[in-house]
Amino acid sequence: MSAGATTTEANPFLEGLMAPVHEESDDRGLEVIGKLPDGLNGVFTRIGPNPQFSPKGAYHPFDGDGMVHAVYLEGGKARYRNRWIESKGLLAERKRGRACYGSVSEFSIPEEDVMSEGGMMKNTANTHFVRHADRFLALLEAGKPTEVSRELDTVGEFDFAGKLMGSMTAHPKIDPKTGEMIFFGYSPLPPYLQYHVADKFGVLVHSAVIEIPAPVMMHDFAITENHAVFIDSPAIFDIEAMMRHEPGIRWEPERGTRIGVVPRRGGNEDVRWFDIDPCYMVHVFNAFESGNTIELRAPSFDTMPGGLQFDSPEQTEEPFPRKWVLDLSTGSVSSEQTDDRAGEFPRINDRHTGLRNRYMYNVMARNWGFGFDFNGVVKYDNDSGKGRTFTYGDTTVVGDHAFAPDPAGQAEDDGFLMTLGVDRETEQSELMILDARKIEDGPVARVQIPRRVPLGFHANWMPE
Repeated sequence: MSAGATTTEANPFLEGLMAPVHEESDDRGLEVIGKLPDGLNGVFTRIGPNPQFSPKGAYHPFDGDGMVHAVYLEGGKARYRNRWIESKGLLAERKRGRACYGSVSEFSIPEEDVMSEGGMMKNTANTHFVRHADRFLALLEAGKPTEVSRELDTVGEFDFAGKLMGSMTAHPKIDPKTGEMIFFGYSPLPPYLQYHVADKFGVLVHSAVIEIPAPVMMHDFAITENHAVFIDSPAIFDIEAMMRHEPGIRWEPERGTRIGVVPRRGGNEDVRWFDIDPCYMVHVFNAFESGNTIELRAPSFDTMPGGLQFDSPEQTEEPFPRKWVLDLSTGSVSSEQTDDRAGEFPRINDRHTGLRNRYMYNVMARNWGFGFDFNGVVKYDNDSGKGRTFTYGDTTVVGDHAFAPDPAGQAEDDGFLMTLGVDRETEQSELMILDARKIEDGPVARVQIPRRVPLGFHANWMPE
């Protein structure tokens, strides 16, 4: 279908490579430069904001209607498909032919008839896309997951048979041994933090409220074999400020930052908190247990990234990789910066989620404005402490790099890194595939996508 999202005012989030596309397509027999790795069959997805209608006022990428971009690989051939997430809110807007919802920076309650059809807040499901228990879920941390089909047709919101109270993080963790999906939900209203476990069949089997003193923006977390690990940073929601169309999150470093550790089937009475210097972690690499200690690794900002203020693309803070070691016996915690290369969108081989891992992958940027100007990837070897890098072309912009295991491989880094890239000058979009064992050699295959894919959020690989 084709439906126009037009822009009447200059907005850096609606221009250039972030400008929305207006058509859904299905392109087959795509040209491949190089050779697709043998046996690499499945679906690569990248999701992000793509507003179908011109915004009512201010606009931030967190506001945009979710659109999934998928590249299907099968038998050495590639196909591209993109679809909007058809939320109830978007369907209500389509019925009226205009935007009906405000922005995170200019929150407004929609008209009564719109609210009755689409809810008080539109669940854009624009942040991440995962598969669990044979369900494909598009995620927005402020709402419930949205189930879609493998062909990206929207099924509807999924609430775990009515058991999920509140929202679900965009970054659930899937235990590679048990198949469980562990996740949480946060809210600017009490309860501020809820913790959940779904079994390998997708049945919600454990939920608990975790008490924290203030409503914070908690985007990601980590798990180990026996624990969940939360990061309580002082990025505080201010509902009254949002209603006044002022920045809705304040940075209050005097509150400090805490790391909370809770047994996987535990609750609030079981949480142990470790105080660390004020910092903000948008995403984490991984965490794992070693005896009575837990090691957590993540890129860390010294302060809240400017882009989270919702009112400006300006951002000067750089995130550097850091390691924390929590001693469960003594209650002590140590911290160290592990590299001087700033990076975000951290990933690992997901088969090591919650387990000891040797390799980590991070995305580097030309600058750290909130413009998604990523241009390289670094592979860290935690055993040696060294990192190897690959930098893309001068006009190429990339994003999140998903790890795709090599079907014939056994080692942790036997696999491929997959990312969507676009050229600023030609607007040629490509799925680029790098051999994770030697990323410095650059892409082994580049799937040519015959249309521009806007910059977005998270990527994933779901093998057949």
